[in-house]
Amino acid sequence: MTIAMIGATGLVGRQLWPLLQGRQDVLVLGRRPSGAPLEKLGTMEEWPGLLRGERIDTAVSTLGSTRKAAGSWAAFEAVDRHAVLAFAEAARAAGARHFLLVSSSGADAHSRNAYLRLKGEVEEAVAALGFERVDLLRPGLLLGQRSDRRLAEGAGQAVAPLLGLLLRGPLDRYAPIDAGQVAKGMAALAGRREPGVYRHHNREIRALAH
Repeated sequence: MTIAMIGATGLVGRQLWPLLQGRQDVLVLGRRPSGAPLEKLGTMEEWPGLLRGERIDTAVSTLGSTRKAAGSWAAFEAVDRHAVLAFAEAARAAGARHFLLVSSSGADAHSRNAYLRLKGEVEEAVAALGFERVDLLRPGLLLGQRSDRRLAEGAGQAVAPLLGLLLRGPLDRYAPIDAGQVAKGMAALAGRREPGVYRHHNREIRALAH
């Protein structure tokens, strides 16, 4: 049985796949090489077909963009909704019992904010696919060195120490968190057998990472 993954070249994903590789074979689906030993490349639309014939136990998505980086809302939705859900459906068809998804703090299918509403809707759609276990990670602002330029997130990282001081207690879930901690938290969750849908915010993610 294999772990299938999308988003392996991103901020969390490129730190996650080496952690998973030591336990099981990790099959990375992507548009460009990630360095993973087992990899299939193609367009996002081709990813579901690349899973045909595979036996998957666990599926992981660290895929994500922003409206600005994608260039339009339609392009953003193609990544964060359609590509993620098509992968999840294909992984479930390939036998996956466990799905792990990097979502966002504040994700809510009923939010007035379009970004948070989309994230919440994707969470609900994944949970409805019939996986035995779903882990939804909802980190705050991700800290780390990105390969692409996201000016708004770069500004956020510059003030991250101040935000960390201000966002305490119940607001901690919105505080900045290092992408490496999210990767370690996901690695700790991979392979867990307890059924159900679990949501993990910053505090839970940090605990898992240690």
